[in-house]
Amino acid sequence: MTDDVELRRLAIRRADMKLAFRSHMMAYVVVNAGLVAIYVMTSFGDYFWPIWPMLGWGIGLGTHAVSVYTNGENVRDRLIEEELEKLRKTRG
Repeated sequence: MTDDVELRRLAIRRADMKLAFRSHMMAYVVVNAGLVAIYVMTSFGDYFWPIWPMLGWGIGLGTHAVSVYTNGENVRDRLIEEELEKLRKTRG
């Protein structure tokens, strides 16, 4: 039964990570669409200034996606296990 509880805990954590990424992505789309709309209404044809927040935030969004959809969870779990082992050795 302990394995089922641990698997459920892991599944919940991964689902939460994916939901957080989706929220991040929706905020990115909505805010940057607003910036492009401001650009179109005020200075269309001039320098496309919304590219800078789109690129900067896009880098953050990309790294968030990598941490969620690649095996970043296993890296974190492995680091936690290593730290637990170190702590056990120092106390034992």
